[in-house]
Amino acid sequence: MQVRNSYYWFKEALTPDQCQRIIDMGVAELDRIRQQGGRTAATTFGDNDKESMLQKNKNVKPQADKTNEDIKNEIGISDADVENERFVRDSEVCWFNEQWMYDLIHPFLKRANQDAGWNYEWDFSESFQFTKYGLNQFYGWHADGNSCHFGKYKRYIPGVTATNPDGSQLRGYTDNPNMIGKIRKLSMTINLNKPGEYEGGNLKFDFGPHASGKRFHECTEIRPQGSIIVFPSYVYHQVTPVTSGTRYSLVLWSLGQPFK
Repeated sequence: MQVRNSYYWFKEALTPDQCQRIIDMGVAELDRIRQQGGRTAATTFGDNDKESMLQKNKNVKPQADKTNEDIKNEIGISDADVENERFVRDSEVCWFNEQWMYDLIHPFLKRANQDAGWNYEWDFSESFQFTKYGLNQFYGWHADGNSCHFGKYKRYIPGVTATNPDGSQLRGYTDNPNMIGKIRKLSMTINLNKPGEYEGGNLKFDFGPHASGKRFHECTEIRPQGSIIVFPSYVYHQVTPVTSGTRYSLVLWSLGQPFK
């Protein structure tokens, strides 16, 4: 899909106090989940995150900031085999549905959608994802959503729909009526860190080999604390490995009916 603006940003939109409040909430929630024996490791729809691949007893190596082309050239494999040879995600996450957070963030999302010229129809946002990236952790190249009808969330029916071995819902299924039949249209990410608290961990976009200008773009606008980046969910992006410190971010996906 061709758009004039591939992303839109707001510099220092959240105050330092607001950022620290969210960090404190996130760190406390991660600690609580761990203490109760829960899982904090981030997952992917393709089960090619680090923990999922370890559970399959695979000899996993990180994709880091390499493209699929890089890996294919490095070890001489096909497109279909790349996901089986490298894990694409390594971080910790937890989730929030605090109304004050939606009240704070939604106005920026609405303005970006209008001012960037997208004007995508959306009517619901998923839970906020708080993400912690430690040393060498990253999220390789990916898109947050499929922009066609095949990317729609499907209805989960207890006792009828198949589940994972642990009883959890299969990815892409939901029992939330506000999500069924919809796709991710807009993605938002917020930098919660003060300058200098981490190195690496760069947000980068891949605009494709035929993009006007550079294909790969490092989004430096996100670096000031509290800065917000909004972009269409079909845009490929990554977070490069953190080389020092700890990176904290807040992510939100907003949904609507598939494009027609």
